[in-house]
Amino acid sequence: MAQIKKKKVSPRQKMINLMYVVLMAMLALNVSSDVLKGFTLVSDKLDRSTRNAMHINEGIYRNFDEQMKANPAKVKEWYDKSQYVKRMSDSLYNLAEELKVAIVKKSDGKNGDVHDIRNQEDLEAASAVMLAPNNGRGEELFRAINSYRERITRMVTDPDKRKIIEDNLSTEVPEKGKREGKNWQEYMFESMPAAAAVTSLTQLQNDVRSAEGEVLHTLVSNIDVKDIRVNEVNAYVVPNAQTIVQGGRFTAQIFMAAVDTTNRPVIYVGGKEIKSDRGIYETVCNSTGDFTLTGWIETLNGSGEKVRRDFSQKYTVIPPGATVSADIMNVLYAGYDNPMSVSVPGIPSNRLRVSMTGGSFTQKGDGKYIARPTNVGGEAVISVAAETEGRVQEMGKFTFRVRKLPDPTAYIAVGDDHFLGGKLAKQALMSMTDLKAAIDDGLLNIPFTVKGFEMVFYDNMGNVIPEISQTSAFTERQKNLIRQLARGKRFYITKIRAVGPDGIERTLNGAMEVIVN
Repeated sequence: MAQIKKKKVSPRQKMINLMYVVLMAMLALNVSSDVLKGFTLVSDKLDRSTRNAMHINEGIYRNFDEQMKANPAKVKEWYDKSQYVKRMSDSLYNLAEELKVAIVKKSDGKNGDVHDIRNQEDLEAASAVMLAPNNGRGEELFRAINSYRERITRMVTDPDKRKIIEDNLSTEVPEKGKREGKNWQEYMFESMPAAAAVTSLTQLQNDVRSAEGEVLHTLVSNIDVKDIRVNEVNAYVVPNAQTIVQGGRFTAQIFMAAVDTTNRPVIYVGGKEIKSDRGIYETVCNSTGDFTLTGWIETLNGSGEKVRRDFSQKYTVIPPGATVSADIMNVLYAGYDNPMSVSVPGIPSNRLRVSMTGGSFTQKGDGKYIARPTNVGGEAVISVAAETEGRVQEMGKFTFRVRKLPDPTAYIAVGDDHFLGGKLAKQALMSMTDLKAAIDDGLLNIPFTVKGFEMVFYDNMGNVIPEISQTSAFTERQKNLIRQLARGKRFYITKIRAVGPDGIERTLNGAMEVIVN
């Protein structure tokens, strides 16, 4: 076969080809810049919308506060529900804000500003924070959104508004993501520019405040928070809870607003009159599922005419269940005081009985505990039981993996800053006293004790001069060698030995490079 000869390209043609490649790259950069600018504009608009929603919600909370002081007997139940809505909305909102800050700091450094992202195009920051093996927080956010959506929609009576909230807070993976085999957090944050990830979390915050507002308006519809005068007669059902643990009791008070105490209404449930002077209806819940309490109330008006009002109240009976969550992450660290939260819906914390295998478990406040497992590589099982209706009922068992505390990062304290390596003025070097180490990664904040380290210098001939400190303090010999270094010279701090609260001594990998500035 004849060999095909490559045509020689002239220098002029090579230059033209190179200019074309550069032009295409510049066009690509311009498109990227425009897209990133769009994310910033959308995020700013969402921030304004969120602030407006928060302002409206705060106004409703203030009205609840005022009316609670004026008429606590009438307002307390709805006031307590509004505070419950506020707590769980703030929790998810604050989690999203915390993740925004973590992503921006991962992209721009410790001084990163969520409102002024410098490296907007960074494709690694969101993945590192949300999808990193073992400590990625995407699954935590996924569970938090699902939990919030389930609880908040139970409090919205309008089915159309409930559907909107469910859609806004959906964690369903689109068909494209399913075809690629991705879960929700991977679809949302994998290879996502930092600006886009922050915008997504800002959208979540906006959806949370909108859902919070819808529920608050639903609560307001149950009580006129501006005027305690009655201008309408209606039937009401006030349950002690809408979610009942299997084997527990569903209790509800059924009454008509503005009832004359001398003329008690007659209440019918399931076509049968209930015999209760206070309008209390009670039934034992032996089966799980969704149920509806229906009936009507009859009374006489001022003219002696019979007035009837129908009522309907949905409630859910669930099997025994509890929630146990590590306040830091989904693992426990051996030899360390791991903060934990334990709760059971509808049961106060003073009626919970909580224990753990493979370590100690100590209560430190309302629903707050300290777990201190002992065996690295094993499992710690937390058991939760509750006192309900005079008996102790098991609510669940929760298994956590037990790991050794991760290695800390060594640093030199320079004022309020942690110097991790690089250029440092000689004056600052001469004033340093000791080497420190800590885990400070946004989740853990744990100081370690440095037990010793080695400093490595090089003379003008390139010979290695090691100097060892058997404590955390810099020795006089080490400082003298630093004093002799000219600007631009460097030395290394290595073989750092440190002990954490678990009592395990470890030698840190890597070395800190210091350049005299």
